[in-house]
Amino acid sequence: MKQLKLTGFIFFLCFLTESLTLPTQPQDVDNFSSTQKFIEENLEYITIIAFAQYVQEATFEEMEKLVKDMVEYKDRCMADKTLPECSKLPNNILQEKMCAMEGLPQKHNFSHCCSKVGAERRLCFFYNKKADVGFLPPFPTLDPEEKCQSYESNRESLLNHFLYEVARRNPFVFAPTLLTVAAHFEEVAKSCCEEQNKVNCFQTRAIPVIQYLKAFSSYQKHVCGALLKFGTKVVHFIYIAVLSQKFPKIEFKELISLVEDISSNYEGCCEGDVVQCIRDTSKVMNHICSKQDSISSKIKECCDKKIPERGQCIINSNKDDRPKDLSLREAKFTDSENVCQERDADPDTFFAKFTFEYSRRHPDLSIPGLLRIVQIYKDLLRNCCNTENPPGCYRYAEDKFNETTEKSLKMVQQECKHFQNLGKDGLTYQYLIRLTKIAPQLSSEELVSLGKKMVTAFTTCCTLSEEFACVDNLADLVLGELCGVNENRTINPAVDHCCKTNFAFRRPCFESLKADKTYVPPPFSQDLFTFHADMCQSQNEELQRKTDRFLVNVVKLKHELTDEELQSLFTNFTNAVEKCCKAESPEVCFNEESPKIGN
Repeated sequence: MKQLKLTGFIFFLCFLTESLTLPTQPQDVDNFSSTQKFIEENLEYITIIAFAQYVQEATFEEMEKLVKDMVEYKDRCMADKTLPECSKLPNNILQEKMCAMEGLPQKHNFSHCCSKVGAERRLCFFYNKKADVGFLPPFPTLDPEEKCQSYESNRESLLNHFLYEVARRNPFVFAPTLLTVAAHFEEVAKSCCEEQNKVNCFQTRAIPVIQYLKAFSSYQKHVCGALLKFGTKVVHFIYIAVLSQKFPKIEFKELISLVEDISSNYEGCCEGDVVQCIRDTSKVMNHICSKQDSISSKIKECCDKKIPERGQCIINSNKDDRPKDLSLREAKFTDSENVCQERDADPDTFFAKFTFEYSRRHPDLSIPGLLRIVQIYKDLLRNCCNTENPPGCYRYAEDKFNETTEKSLKMVQQECKHFQNLGKDGLTYQYLIRLTKIAPQLSSEELVSLGKKMVTAFTTCCTLSEEFACVDNLADLVLGELCGVNENRTINPAVDHCCKTNFAFRRPCFESLKADKTYVPPPFSQDLFTFHADMCQSQNEELQRKTDRFLVNVVKLKHELTDEELQSLFTNFTNAVEKCCKAESPEVCFNEESPKIGN
């Protein structure tokens, strides 16, 4: 496999505007040659991402065989583009070759997908992806010295392994994001391998890369879940709100054109079509930069950038200043006599315009908060337009909007108050108990992860001036992860109802949930309450993971206990660990104390 020119690769992601499929129609010569060069140099890396995400259990060696097949396919088509197989989409070719690998479909349980064709096969492979990657071994780690030796002696192999391991643990992350992470990883390796204190360098420099991956993973899964459960219309409204806040001077027509590009991008990316995802992502970035004068004054420097910062820069740029002539409210949606007629003439465009006008006037609100107001307005007009005096009915819409926002604000203020009173650890235990009670069917690892992410929302946001929007946005992402990407995911009737009924009101729905009454706890096992001296040898992070898992498993086992009773049991556990780890013989101490914990 050729050495990855990662810098040029990310450059390509940002600037390529034409199809990345193998061309069969005449095209502009420059774009044709760029596409051919891209495929020739980087098909291997597209294959690694796609295969590792589709078949997460596959070994690195199996992945290498597929890469070899795809390279040979590419070489045949480069030599003769008229071959029938060269007219097929790369993603279809990739899946065909996966299905043709001897014994692989049966070994990794995707043979049922191979019996399907076209869109059905593509969706089957998508639904085969597993969000909970607890079945995979721990992420392989190398000592920094070993990592640097590997980088210097076989840079290509290290990057391939890294991309493979990251992709299969993040099956829903979009290819451009994974490639950016790989670019950052190489930057870190190159820089830290020149440092004397390599350990400290890797630990420090890796943190923002991990945060970048987690943030994009969470958001992409959230929007893909919305797309698959509620359709493209919800994605349209999410991005009308997002872009109206970020680019408040954009014209409505331009906004809708950009939103359509983004929605198209999500369809390919969410389905796992890596090539289509790269193409559409590039198209969106080009769209923004080609119209930057009419979109935003804050992105000129971003669009001047080359590699690889362009896309990240646009995403992370500040919201543009609100136009000086923009009134505080748009009266035509509440004061006009003809609101019902305008709605009836073209409902989608009417509510899109409302979302645009309201969002760009309220940059302080969260995206879920804005979508809740849109839903309130829809419901209000549905009632008002059937009355004898519609204008007299919807004239008070602003009061309804303010009431909705006030409810959401109070919820966030209460949560931040809990954080201030309980502290990070106390709030973590509270959320682990709450999440396990409402969704005990989830694995312990998934519940621990969700609990930590929810608490991170509060530790990140509760001291910021934009506390409300920050908490509401991040908490909504966590609930999106709980609900999952797959539209067929079921947890229990109450949770499924909140996940699938109304996207905008998902969070208020979850707030009202009680312990799941349909859940049947597992048989009692004393093993859960049996501890050994190795607890005392755990490092801080590992001890915390064991502690969190214990709490979740206790809630699953003793589902009927009140929060106070669970907290008391948990206190017994932490006291026993502290006592026994100070004892002369921790093992003897644990043998004596363990039976008392569950009683």
